[in-house]
Amino acid sequence: MSDDNKFNLSKAVAAISGAMMTASTLAFAQAAVAQESEMLEEVVVTGIRASLESAIQEKRAATNVMEVIQADDIGKLPDQNLAEVLENITGIQITRSAGVGTGVQIRGTNANRTEINGVSTVGSGAGRSGISFDDVSAAIISEVQVIKAPDAKTVEGSVGGTINLKTIRPLELNEPLIAVRVQGEQSSLSDDGGWSPRLSGSFGNNWNTDAGDFGVVLSGSYTEQDVSAFRPRADRDNLDTLADGTNYLPIQFFVQDYDNYQYETTNLAGTFEWAPNDAFTFYFDAILNEQDRFQESTRVQASGVSTLIGTSLPDSYETVDFGSVDGENGTQNLGSIQAALTGVIDAQNDGRYDPNLRLSTDTGSRETSSEIFSLGTNFELGKFSGKVELASSTNDTINPDFSTTLNFINPNTAVGTDNDNGTPIEYDLSGGSLAFGIADVANAPSTADLLDPANYVLRDVNQSHDVVKNSEDAFRIDVSYDLDMSIFTTIDFGYRFNSSQSVNNDNASNVGLRTLAESPSGNLYAEILTAGPDNFNDADGRELYVRDFLTINPTLSNSNPDGVLAALNSAMSAIGQDPISSPTSSTNAFFDITEETNALYAQANFAAGIFRGNFGLRYLETDIDSVGNRTTDGVVEQTSTTGSYDFILPRINLVADLTDDIMLRAAWSKDIRRPDFDDLSTSFSFETSPNPAAAIGNPGLEPEEVESFEISAEWYFAPSSMVSAGYFHKTRTGLFVGQQEDPAVDPDTGYRDLTAPCEGGGIYNPIADPNVFGPAGSSPGVCVPTSITVNGDGETTQQGIELAFQYDLAGFEDVLGWASGFGIVTNYTWQEFDGGDSYYNATSRAATVFSSLGADDVTMRAALLDNSENAYNFTLYYEKYGLSARARYTWRDAFRSDDFGSTSSYPWGFPVVQEARGQLNASVNYDITDQFSVGLEAVNLTESEIEQSCVNEGALLCFQGLTDRRVTLGASYKF
Repeated sequence: MSDDNKFNLSKAVAAISGAMMTASTLAFAQAAVAQESEMLEEVVVTGIRASLESAIQEKRAATNVMEVIQADDIGKLPDQNLAEVLENITGIQITRSAGVGTGVQIRGTNANRTEINGVSTVGSGAGRSGISFDDVSAAIISEVQVIKAPDAKTVEGSVGGTINLKTIRPLELNEPLIAVRVQGEQSSLSDDGGWSPRLSGSFGNNWNTDAGDFGVVLSGSYTEQDVSAFRPRADRDNLDTLADGTNYLPIQFFVQDYDNYQYETTNLAGTFEWAPNDAFTFYFDAILNEQDRFQESTRVQASGVSTLIGTSLPDSYETVDFGSVDGENGTQNLGSIQAALTGVIDAQNDGRYDPNLRLSTDTGSRETSSEIFSLGTNFELGKFSGKVELASSTNDTINPDFSTTLNFINPNTAVGTDNDNGTPIEYDLSGGSLAFGIADVANAPSTADLLDPANYVLRDVNQSHDVVKNSEDAFRIDVSYDLDMSIFTTIDFGYRFNSSQSVNNDNASNVGLRTLAESPSGNLYAEILTAGPDNFNDADGRELYVRDFLTINPTLSNSNPDGVLAALNSAMSAIGQDPISSPTSSTNAFFDITEETNALYAQANFAAGIFRGNFGLRYLETDIDSVGNRTTDGVVEQTSTTGSYDFILPRINLVADLTDDIMLRAAWSKDIRRPDFDDLSTSFSFETSPNPAAAIGNPGLEPEEVESFEISAEWYFAPSSMVSAGYFHKTRTGLFVGQQEDPAVDPDTGYRDLTAPCEGGGIYNPIADPNVFGPAGSSPGVCVPTSITVNGDGETTQQGIELAFQYDLAGFEDVLGWASGFGIVTNYTWQEFDGGDSYYNATSRAATVFSSLGADDVTMRAALLDNSENAYNFTLYYEKYGLSARARYTWRDAFRSDDFGSTSSYPWGFPVVQEARGQLNASVNYDITDQFSVGLEAVNLTESEIEQSCVNEGALLCFQGLTDRRVTLGASYKF
């Protein structure tokens, strides 16, 4: 559907809101201002204790299962990062990118929805979960709600729950609001050690006039953040045999990955409310978010190591127990094997010219802008009450990338026709440290050699300029009718229409140079080279790492990619080579998908004796229009495919107030989880690695169905205190299952077809480096697997137990004195995932290893990613005498992950296991006066490391994440 014909409300919202603003200005001018107004409730609470008590009361009054976190004060949620805030809640775990919370799992799943003030948000990619949590500053959010059990009016689309981020409502203020906060943040691993600013402020007030009550709130935040993480990697996924017949795992590959992300985030939130009388309250909300994330990462790679298997033998070994896997052949015991632990890999001069030293600059940045507008009215007309709302949510994201790889030419070893040669490597993987560096042997390069531009040649230039535009326009009306009956209190009914669109357009240029004749030397573009970071030992004090090397300047690649490209093309011209082109549209990756959904619901609310609750139905029907490109024999053809589906979703919530302080809850519901937009696309895109499958979309893919049941008990035994226990169970059917077709592999050489078409299966990828799937020095282009997602026949279950305890000692001041300022908040979650008919296949090298151990045709049943079986939080807080302090320790069990550094394919064919890890965060604030306070916050105080194992938990250590400690110092003032 075109933009011209699309149901687009953003312009209408802006026009009507402008008229309302004009009317309100005239009303202000004509009416006398009165500061007295009657408020229903005070939303802006202050202090840890007050926020906990207010959140408890909101949770307690709800008829469905929900969790609430409120700000301690204006702009002061418990953490700076919204994902970290959510981690305080029972049943929620988070994942981090370079130490920053980015992903949120509710009851073990990422398949959730995010709203702001009840309005659906859209994300920056093809996913369905909504806005990214690192795009929104916690400083503009006053309350976070997590709805775990939906009612009929809850918008469909989540498996774990719905997150609603709320901003301040101006007509609920009981005094004028003016507050500012100034902070600085420092990262322990930043190469410059500087401080990054954090600024936030809020203004709000309301007025009672002859024209009614008016209120305005404006909040803003500006944040810069410099985040670093070191991620060593060691691949040992091959097989060799010693002279005595012992099999072992040799070294295959090394990576020294230095991740650096620099964030610049601006958030603005504004609300205008007008209540002309008791019957109507009109409102306009606007949320504007912009974030520029600049990646300035470098990778040092020891490549070509596998050709020396059997030549450079390890000095020592360790025993690796792979454990067992549950797969298509049942449970298989994979056994144990020796693996290389320490040694030196000598530089070769016999025609192999290995191992090679490669230096990469990764600048995969992200520029995103999101806008969320809503215009509506709340009304009360006799027995009728409700809301009418128009809303628009958009996200425009550009992902620019100018990543390059250089090869180091060691002047002390021989050179062939290829553009790499041998550099000796020493490694020490003992003590849980994946360390490698340049060996101290006769033909090793000196520091001067490593910093000489003449010893570097260009290998790869990967450019992209991917554009994603997502939007959702919605209209909804919600009505409640007071039945005035003995049992049924009200009946709710409503309608919602939304039109969602996702447009993806990839632009790329990938050049791979493999011979010295076509690869310009670094002295031809020395002005864009820079020494790489030399502080890779700052995190764990390691002595063995690559200290000195050159890369193409990542700062220049971000700020002036055209200038970097011009310098490289000047060098290409100097050696008589064709220029490197700028990114062009990847026609196979384009898609434009539109969904239109009509939804109706009806819900009865009841209260009888100790029981209260609701039951109802939600009906929806969705129409899909998917437009994409297909290329056949070099001819691009646009295709259009349509689809539709409808569902009836019953939902029931029941509360039993056994006493004034004890209640039981039960809930049963059905929901759906829509497929990601790229799973619906008829298009596909390629990667530069030969391992990932080219994902081909399926426009006929229907949502998964989710059936949920839960029961819980809550005891509010003292002010700001409670204990609760709950059990939940979820069954998912219509599962998204991947089907993969692999290319043929020559059984003797291990090579794939390097030309199109791929008669043996798969699809030809023109930009992938053949690597081990072709002869050394092969130009880019190789057959790769294809995958498609379909609805499977199986089902999965998720079940868990949630325990929470919160206790405040304020009531014991006469006995404890100063110690009565203490309190604790703690929770524990156990959850289990089972079932499914999707399996991971071992890679060819992994299959060879397993076969040598007596396990053939090894597969692994697909588990729920990012799901820890056990997790807990423990928070100790103190609030008294103007001092407010909080320390929170979070621990989660091992879990499967697809975030494992500089590769997009599963090592050994399976997601890695991120080992169990805990993290300590803390904050201290002191009120110097009633208006002025100072504070200190720290994230990851103990610099807790991340360890990732291949195949199974505790098996083969293959990735590390050495994360930073971030300290924030600041002050706030309330006028």
